[in-house]
This record gives sequence, structure tokens and C-alpha cells, in this order.
Amino acid sequence: MIDFELRPDIKTSETQRMVYEAARDFATQFIKPNVMEWDEAQYFPVEIFDKAGALGFMGMLIPENYGGSGMGYHEYVTLIETISIVDPSIGLSIAAHNSLCVNHIYSFGTEEQRLRWLPKLCEGIAIGAWGLTEHNTGSDAKGMSTTARKQGDQWILNGTKNFITHGISADIAVVIARSGDKGDSRGTTAFVVERGTPGFYSGKKENKLGMRASETAEMIFENCVIPDENRLGPVGDGFIQSMKILDGGRISIAALSLGLAKGAYNASLSYSKERKQFGKPISDFQGISFKLVDMVTEIEAASLLTQKASEMKNQNLSVTQSGAMAKLFASETCVKVANEAVQIHGGYGFTKDYPVEKFLRDSKLCTIGEGTSEIQKIVIARKILNS
Repeated sequence: MIDFELRPDIKTSETQRMVYEAARDFATQFIKPNVMEWDEAQYFPVEIFDKAGALGFMGMLIPENYGGSGMGYHEYVTLIETISIVDPSIGLSIAAHNSLCVNHIYSFGTEEQRLRWLPKLCEGIAIGAWGLTEHNTGSDAKGMSTTARKQGDQWILNGTKNFITHGISADIAVVIARSGDKGDSRGTTAFVVERGTPGFYSGKKENKLGMRASETAEMIFENCVIPDENRLGPVGDGFIQSMKILDGGRISIAALSLGLAKGAYNASLSYSKERKQFGKPISDFQGISFKLVDMVTEIEAASLLTQKASEMKNQNLSVTQSGAMAKLFASETCVKVANEAVQIHGGYGFTKDYPVEKFLRDSKLCTIGEGTSEIQKIVIARKILNS
């Protein structure tokens, strides 16, 4: 089995070690016994997130004076990886809460806004959502149709966001809406909308291939009136804010991808040693052992890319390129590793008696969420061609 965080050839801090052990124990106690039940029922386990909050997992990157854990990206990546080894769905939910909703409020909110919303988000007593994507504007975020119209000292929101993690269960949502011309990079504004606000509804819950224990649904706004004090940053800054948030968010998806890949690899390594054909373990056959070699080598390469992006983020350097590279390589790696894991398991890999079929279903989201692989290549190409 692989556990890079605790290996002597990879430098880790004592804090990372503590995060790893806490995340491992949390996943073992509260997640592992329920993985397949939650997946089959598409059940989003809201009840475990206050426990995650009590351990500091729901505000990992937020300073302690706002109720957070005050940690850096290495510790955060360790958390998401470790939980995703057991269930990527829960890793995805914790990542979306932290890197999108919570981080947006911390990065662009006023002191009053931070003190108002961050403590309950960090404690896990409130769950966060982040609304950018719409039905007709996935990668083309500037073309969004949801509008925010100023009326006195209030804003009126109208439109629908879709593919939103925690679109039903979220207590606090950061929503980006068009306040200017469609297609204008200075034409959108970010707001915080709290559950219970008149005109804010949940819509269709998606019936998904994978990541089924992570809730994905529409958020609908019908003449939803919110005060100007809920606006995050200047009017017209929403798209620019979102791109900055996604830079860091892509490190989260890289970490999620790594955990998933490690889970699939570990299951394959164990199975290959136990499964016997022609009188010996199938790991003794070159066809299987070479698959394992390719899997572990690409996982380690993805891990190093993710560590580099994390270190750059900790140093407040631009991670537009390094984050996109980590996300691109790690997500594509996890799909390949999960696919090979099913192949190593043979017919059994196609059944729900073994965990690899779920890893394969879950893996595909990693190449789509927070920017498809193709979008990552566009981001990287722009950086290298304009440098």
C-alpha cells in the first residue's frame, strides 16, 4: 500500500502527520462503514459534517480568529487525499465547502462579513455552496444568465444555477450573478445568500454516475431580494474573484484525484497478491505487475505536482499554471488508475462486491469539475505562450 504523507523520502510536518491521523480515523469510523449504502441511495450524510467541523476540517485554511484551523495547503491536501482514499464523495464535499464557499468569503469579504459567516461554516454547523455554473454556461462563465439588479440598497436576483455541490443542503451560498453586460469580465458580482431567504429555492437533484454521496442540485432565484451588505467585494468583480478562487480550488481536485487513485491502487495491489491463477498470485505475472508499476509511478508524479502547487499557494505565489497542471495530471491519472484497477480485478471488478467499480465511476468527475481537462490545457497554454 502507498501512504506518501508518512514516507521518509517525502518531507512532512508534524502538523501534516496529525491531520493525516485525524482524517484517517474520522474516515474509518464515520465514513467507511456506510460507503456503499450512501452511494446506492445517493444519500448526502449531513450529520457527519459537524463532526468534521469539530476536528477542524471545515475551515482548514481559515485563521483561528474566524473559527478556522489556520493551516496551509499541505495540510489541506493531506486531509482531502486521506478522506478520498475511503470515499471520494465525502472528499469532494469537504473540498467544495472549504476551497470554494469558505475561501471566497475569507478572500473577498469584509471583516464584518468574515465574522458573520465564517465561524459557523468552520464549525460545520453551516454547510457552504458556491454558485457559478448554469445550464448554458459551464466553461463559458462570463455568459451567465442569472442576473442581479440593484434597487436602492438591495439587489434582486433571478436565475438558476446548476451542478451545485450542496445545492439543497447548503445553509450559506456564494452566488455569482450578472450585474452588467453578458460576456463582460467586469459584468458579474458575488453575493452571499442564506438559506431561508425568500425567493431562494432548491431545484432538481442530479442523478449521477459517481460521487453519489455528494449532493449536486440546482439553486433557483426568483425575485430573491438580498441587502447590499451581502455583496462580496466591488460591483463587477465577481468573475475575476471566481477565477482566483478556482486557481486554489483546482489544487483541491488534484488532492481528491490523488486520494481516489491511491484507494484504487491499494485495492488492486492487495487483490493482485491474494488472487491466484495458474498456481500463483496474479501479481507474479508481468502483465499485472507492469500495470501496478505504471499506476504507482503516475500517482507519485501527480503527488509531486500537487505538492509544488501547494507550496506555491502557501507562499502567496500565482498558482494559475501550477494548479492547472496538478489538476490536469492528477485527474487524468486517477481515471487511468481506476480503469486499470477494474481490469486487474477482472470480472470481480465489475461487481459491487469490490470497491474499484465505485472508484472508476467517481473518477470521471475529477476531469470535469472546476474546469475540464480541456480548460486546464487552455489555461496552461495561455500562461506558457504569453510568458
